[in-house]
Amino acid sequence: MPCALLLGGVAFLHGQERGPQSVSAAQLQAAIDQLGNLDFPTRMNASRTVRRAPAEQVVPALTEAVSGHDDGYVRFRALVLLTGFGDPRARDVVRGLLDDPNNRVREVAYAWYEHNPEPGMVGPLIQANEREGDDFLRPVLFRALAAHGSDPRVRDTLLPAVKSGQDFFRSAVIEALGDYRAAYAVSELIDVANLDGPLQDDAVMALGGIGDRRALETLAALQRTVPRERQPAVAAAICLLGVNCDAHETFVADSLRFAAGNPGFQELVRASATAAAALASRGSRDMFQVLFDVGGPSVDPVRAPVALATATVAIRNTPLALSVLEQRTDRDAAIALLADGFDMLEEDFDEERFFVAVRSAYWRAEDGSAARQLTQQLIERLEF
Repeated sequence: MPCALLLGGVAFLHGQERGPQSVSAAQLQAAIDQLGNLDFPTRMNASRTVRRAPAEQVVPALTEAVSGHDDGYVRFRALVLLTGFGDPRARDVVRGLLDDPNNRVREVAYAWYEHNPEPGMVGPLIQANEREGDDFLRPVLFRALAAHGSDPRVRDTLLPAVKSGQDFFRSAVIEALGDYRAAYAVSELIDVANLDGPLQDDAVMALGGIGDRRALETLAALQRTVPRERQPAVAAAICLLGVNCDAHETFVADSLRFAAGNPGFQELVRASATAAAALASRGSRDMFQVLFDVGGPSVDPVRAPVALATATVAIRNTPLALSVLEQRTDRDAAIALLADGFDMLEEDFDEERFFVAVRSAYWRAEDGSAARQLTQQLIERLEF
């Protein structure tokens, strides 16, 4: 018999996932008000209640909370939850938030445009980038801009940031250009990749992500010269270019296993886990399996970077993540590793997108199937 928690007069059942659960207006408002509660179980169950309320009821209530709630954290969480309903009205809500005084709200608005690009928003996003005063939000803006392709205004904004400015911002721009296959940035990224320093791995991985063969000569040369800790990134990048992938994946896997099994190689653990995540995010099932094989039985300090890598893959390639997890014989350990990674990510918008995908997969799966069991387990373990 599943247990029930009472939240604002609404009984939320832990156990079998259900469809939309009707609530009164007062109950829904109570749940929305508790989205900012300092007690995590209360806050978590408030989110669950709101997520499972009928869309025709909850979307207007969340829209009102975003625009006018007294608690700034509630406004932020209400916006995150609103984006998960896939309602077209969310677009109009987000459009008016690029200059909102609430930093968290702006962050969600920027992230929205990464995953819902609109050519007409390039200008407003560039203006937002020029006035954004929170350094931690600038990387989210860079990704939103990179997602808008090769618009000349995007190129003119992002390319100068590859070679100048603080490393924190340069790293974010380089990663975004690689993720969005910005072929216009290959020459600038080759220049950075040829320089020994903290951004070399970022540039190498970005070149692999873009997939332009012009980078192969540079990567081949680096493979002969870079130190051990940078070899996994180079191997992954060459694989992403479609060259000798089996051998390079084997190298990344062997590097991760070696580093995880021998104390004193923590930097190599991080580098190998990051390289494996990049390959898995682009579809390598074997690399994702290796992350679970190594990370499942591990403890810190090895566990943290591997867990973060698995969560990164789950966010970026959710269908692959669900397919791999469904077939794991150590599913409990694998999901526990994934949960640790999600705890470190702290990216509410991306986590909400993951939840939406998982819940959609739950309803598509046949009752009693392995897919139904897995997605139910994820919903419970990840506290969605």
